[in-house]
Formats: sequence, structure tokens, C-alpha cells
Amino acid sequence: MAQGTEQWKSRWGFIAAGLGMAIGTGNIWRFPRVVAANGGGPFIIAWTIAVFVWAIPLLIGELVMGRKTKLGNIGAFRDFAGKKFAWMGTWQVAVCLLIMFYYSVVMGWCMKYFTLAVSGAFAKPLDTEATKQIWATFTTTPLQTILFHFISMAIAGYIIYNGVSGIEKASKIMIPALFGMLIIAAIRALTLPGAEKGLEFLFNPDFSKLADPKIWLNAFTQAAWSTGAGWGFMVVYGSYQKRKDEVVGNSFIMGIGDNVGALMAGLVVMPAVFALSVSPQMANDALSAGNTGLAFVYLASLFTHLPLGSVIAAIFFLSMTIAALTSLLPMIEVGVRNFMDAGMDRKKATLVTALGGFILGIPSAANINFLDNQDWVWGVGLFVSGLFMAIALMKHGLDKVHKEYINTPWADFKAGKWWPLFIRLFPVLFVFILGWWVYQSITWYPDNWWAPFETFSVGTIILQFAILLLAVLLTNNLLANKIKASPGSVYDDKE
Repeated sequence: MAQGTEQWKSRWGFIAAGLGMAIGTGNIWRFPRVVAANGGGPFIIAWTIAVFVWAIPLLIGELVMGRKTKLGNIGAFRDFAGKKFAWMGTWQVAVCLLIMFYYSVVMGWCMKYFTLAVSGAFAKPLDTEATKQIWATFTTTPLQTILFHFISMAIAGYIIYNGVSGIEKASKIMIPALFGMLIIAAIRALTLPGAEKGLEFLFNPDFSKLADPKIWLNAFTQAAWSTGAGWGFMVVYGSYQKRKDEVVGNSFIMGIGDNVGALMAGLVVMPAVFALSVSPQMANDALSAGNTGLAFVYLASLFTHLPLGSVIAAIFFLSMTIAALTSLLPMIEVGVRNFMDAGMDRKKATLVTALGGFILGIPSAANINFLDNQDWVWGVGLFVSGLFMAIALMKHGLDKVHKEYINTPWADFKAGKWWPLFIRLFPVLFVFILGWWVYQSITWYPDNWWAPFETFSVGTIILQFAILLLAVLLTNNLLANKIKASPGSVYDDKE
């Protein structure tokens, strides 16, 4: 059977790796804030629907595309949609790597705060001014941020260096550990006096808010960013699947598992914020402080006012470190797999990707404004990657994909007519969501939204998108010819 040289050894190993891809720091520090800002319970309903309408259909499409072609993103787009579409795969690879450069830095932040918690830095009560100073001192000390960036990339690189089996073994340990630590932290948060205020905020039952289009737009945005659907990770992971590995069932598990992880994080953050804040205003300040402000300033301060607060802080920041690592792994693997398709062996491809990631991540480690800019730009780039995925699926033929690659005779779960319908709707949803996001951006930054060298602006996105788009279009034929021929499709294999 022509299935390539590496495969997942077990279904649980693949699911664990897929859950690790989906569950990242955004589940822990972004989700609670977005829920709080969008009506609580009604947002959770809209967000859950978005996972079924947007995320799961794209995850299914990515898996079958990778499994059909047995190649990474560039080769997959070439063989699935046609040679002239290989540049879309290159875009996916480039965006994943551009995010990898700074995501390793973020993992380093989490690791640093875990070491602070273990060393007793949060053993005595600290106000937010004190934790702001800790954060400012750390992030303006490049030797520290670069060191932890290096450690993060080294750990992830070591796991990837050991191949798919390395990812699988690490994920089997890290995902149960992550959920276990979130459960422990949630139990402690929920037993705090006043925790019910956080639950009321999280599960606000004012369902009349479902009529607000803003909630739906934010829900679809969160679902896209949270699950990683359409980013290209699952094309690579799908290329390592065996002939009869489940597609639909696994995609549902990953999508729902991401929801569960985010909700568990919400059950840690929201009760803690409301129970430990001295006033409703402080709670609101915490939830409006941005991702890093919530995690590294407000929660770091709040944990110090808890009995055994250092222990809870250590558990929380270790959870964030693991969540970051499990998401960093597929980013590196995307680069490694595409280098391997071009003729490198895994060891050399891993060294090139990890070393390049460390070097090119140094600007983000040294300057938090640069990191914020890259996160701003390439977070939107991931939406474009999802659009390209939908285009490739439609180009190949949705009915063909649906009947021959998804609803195979050996599939435990079948996808109904909803799957091609939702993929066809994707470009429409993309236009609405991106258009709304651009409108919001202009509203947030009315004076400089057009400026290409501002940290947060539409102009900087347009400039950097244009540069990358020109590069991937100019290299389309070169890279399409460089990628080796597909070793064969699992759908053509005979037993």
C-alpha cells in the first residue's frame, strides 16, 4: 500500500495531536474575554453553531485533502486543485511559519511565568501595579525573552525531530495533562466565595441578544481562530492517516473538544476574576486588558490572594505552556513536511525549520510591538488560508469529495448534504466576517487605519499581504515542480 513512510499509530494519538493543534493559548486567555464582551450565554450558543457550520466542515475537508494526496500543503493544492493553485498551499505554509516565529515567543512567556510561580514569585499578595512591573521588566529584557523563545523552539523541535511518533507520544501525555490541570484549576476557582458572579457572566441567559449580528460575527471569528480550521495543519496531519482512519468522527471530536477546552478555561478565568476582584470595575478592567494583560497582569495578581495561590498559578501557567506547545508542534510540522516533500529528510528539515524559526522569531522576542503587529497581520492571514481551502475543495468537486473521499464504505460516520452546503457558504461567510473585521478596525483606529507602518492598522495588513502574495505567485511553478509526486492515494489502495 502506497501510504508514505510515516503514519499515526493509533486513533487516540491522532485525536490527541489534533486536539493539541486546536487548543492553544487563545482558548485560555482570549475565549473568556470574548465571551464576556459578547453577552455570555448567547455568544456560547452562536459560537457552538459556528463550530458546526464553519470549523468542522473545514477540518473534514483538510483531512481528506491531506489523506488523498499524501503530501504537505503545496503538493496537496497542486494535486488536488491543479498546478496553478499550488501558490495557495505556499501561502498556507508561509502564514503558518510566520505565526510560528512569534508563537514560540508566546510559549516562552508562559514558561517564564511557570518558573516564576514555582520559584515563589507569586507567594505573597501582589497588586496589579506590581505584576505590571514584573511583566514590563521581563518583556523589556531581550536576553530573557530570547532565551525562553530558544528553549520553546528547542523543545518543540526535539519532538518534531522524532517524527510523527514523537508528536503522537507527546500529545498522548500533554492533552490529558492539560485537561487534568484545567479541571483542578476550575474546581479551585469555582469554590471561591463569589465565584457564582463569574458563572452568571459566563452563562448569561439573555437569549434576546442572539438577534444581534455582532455576536454572530464574533462567534464565527472565535470559532475560526480557536479551532485552527482551514489553516492547513490538518492537511499535513491528514497526510499521515491510514486508509480506514475516521474522518468525520475525528473532525467532530476535535471541534467539540476545542469547545470543551475553551469552556473549561472559562470556568477557571471568569470565576477567579469576579471572586477575587475587589470591585466590579476591577473585574471589567481585567477582562478588557487584552490577552497578555488578563493572563500576566490581572490573573497573576489575583492568584497571589488565594491560599496556595502559587500552586494554582503554577498549574495555570503550566497549562498555558502545554497549550502553546501543542499548537506550536503543527506549525513546525507544516514547514518540515513541505521541506520533506521537496526532498529533505526529516532530521535536516526539522533543523532548518526550528533554527530558522528561532532566528526569525528574535525580532518578536526582542520587541513586543513587533510581535503584536505580526499577530495582528497573520491572524487575518489564517482567514485567507481557510478561503483557499474552500476554493480547492470546490475546484476538485464537492460532490466527488463528499461521496468518494468522506462517505467511504469504511467510514464509521457519514457526512450529510450539510457538508458541501457549508463549504459553498464559506466564501460568503468569509466576505461578511472579513468585511466586518475591517470595519471594526477602521472604527478602532480612525486616524491611522490606512498607515502601513502602524502596529495595528488595515494598511499594514494590506502591505504585508501584498508582499507575500507576490512572492507565492512568482514562485508557483518553481515550487510546484520541486515537490515530489504523490506516493499514492489511500482511496485507490486495494486490500
